[in-house]
Amino acid sequence: MNKPFKFKQFSIEQERCAMKIGTDGVLLGAWASLEHDPQTILDIGTGTGVIALMLAQRSNAELIDALEIDEDAYEQAVENFENSDWGDRLFCYHAAFDEFVEEMQNEEKYDLIVSNPPFYSDEYSSGDAKRNLARFAEALPFDELIEGVTHLLSKNGKFCVIFPRKEENHFLQKAQEVGLYPQRITRVKGTADSAEKRTLLELSFSKTRLKPEELVIENTRHDYTEEYINLVKDFYLKM
Repeated sequence: MNKPFKFKQFSIEQERCAMKIGTDGVLLGAWASLEHDPQTILDIGTGTGVIALMLAQRSNAELIDALEIDEDAYEQAVENFENSDWGDRLFCYHAAFDEFVEEMQNEEKYDLIVSNPPFYSDEYSSGDAKRNLARFAEALPFDELIEGVTHLLSKNGKFCVIFPRKEENHFLQKAQEVGLYPQRITRVKGTADSAEKRTLLELSFSKTRLKPEELVIENTRHDYTEEYINLVKDFYLKM
């Protein structure tokens, strides 16, 4: 029996989810901007529901919608939402992103959209079909994600996403083609000496000048940097 993953204010059951709790999701959930006080939030490809739950903990948003294509993960996310203190604000849809966009594009727009999208399109296969779906860019190509977001994001809304650093230029180029521009960029490294592994990116419809930042997670194994601790300490039990 898998034990639930316990955070400070909620727990996550994840035995039925292909993608377990990982650093990427927690980073995005902690980093995503709430400065514009979003009242409606959408989490695309919610998996266990961890990012949506983190945003429920961090914000006063009235409505937090989550979207998940895999049936087992969808059911698990619903269960995790219901078991949290914020069940009345969290709602999960079981649908593919393109269907959801078509259904929702004439409805109220979202003030904040977040996604920890599938990637490792070329070099990765785990031998597990579900995990591959959760990890494979074919399941939700970046172009489709970015294009769909433009139909769902409010005029002053923000779109926050995490992906491999090597995809950054491609992602920014695709975003610019549909009128989304970077507001914040944080490049993530495991240690000070290691290569940049991930990009945290915030996009909106307005242009701005920005200076990319860097986030280092560890000084040495299990010795976390102050910056990383400050980012995630409201969530992890041992921080």
